[in-house]
Amino acid sequence: MRSRTPDRLCAEAVDLARAAAEEVAMPGMVGEHIDAVADGDRVVTHLFACEEPGYRGWRWAVTVARASRAKFVTLDESVLLPGPDALQAPEWVPWSERLRPGDMGPGDLLPTEAEDLRLEAGYSGEDQPAPNSAVAEGMAAEIADTEEADVLPGSPAAQPVPARGSIGAVAEELGMARARVLSRYGLHAAADRWEEAYGPKTPMAQAAPATCMTCGFLTPLAGSLRQAFGVCANEFAPADGRVVSLSYGCGAHSEAAVMPKPPKPAEPVLDETVVEPIALRPEPDGGSVEDTGPAEELGHS
Repeated sequence: MRSRTPDRLCAEAVDLARAAAEEVAMPGMVGEHIDAVADGDRVVTHLFACEEPGYRGWRWAVTVARASRAKFVTLDESVLLPGPDALQAPEWVPWSERLRPGDMGPGDLLPTEAEDLRLEAGYSGEDQPAPNSAVAEGMAAEIADTEEADVLPGSPAAQPVPARGSIGAVAEELGMARARVLSRYGLHAAADRWEEAYGPKTPMAQAAPATCMTCGFLTPLAGSLRQAFGVCANEFAPADGRVVSLSYGCGAHSEAAVMPKPPKPAEPVLDETVVEPIALRPEPDGGSVEDTGPAEELGHS
């Protein structure tokens, strides 16, 4: 059990502790003696104020000790430690947690993790799309609509027209069931504004490693604008939630730089094939026996 009362001889070794602190500190940087703290039986740490600029509240800690029944105190270690009100650097935060929307500028590159939850596999050349992709969801909706349609006996001409296929339903779904729609002039005017704000001629796009056309965070628009524009869905990109040109780009491109997975440490290898040599002792008849020790251990006189 540790003693809370400092050992008398160790507590009196203030000069020894100060000399040890002055050896590792700059000249004149060891201040007054603050306290002597018992770390255990016959183990005491002396604390001295640190006069180094920029180290407000730090203390030189010198630990001394002595052996049982010994009258001489020996030095254990010297180190600079922060005190209760010491000025310290803030706790380190990974860059992925420090980054905020709008922090990126032209030329900056933001890598994405290999298993980023915001991205999934796109077109892979297979006949079947990815299970969670938008293409698969659209196919499932069409199949559900087909299965729910009413089928009557008779020729195909006698089948009723599904409500989904009516002109009014199609017009409403396409956004045409409105009193007025965007004209061609209004469409071109909007495209010019979007092209100027987030187009290929902007400084961000000029320094980008790739365009939005190949970025996984791009959500294409519907209609004729789909051929030239989309919406950015990357919260760290400068154009998050904005309509961007397919020729636009930034450093937050999904495929610009993929962070590699952290390497796994190698499994420990246990070598159990090492055989230690055994010394042999020569015999008078020319043979040899295992040398296991003195003759008394073998039972010889």
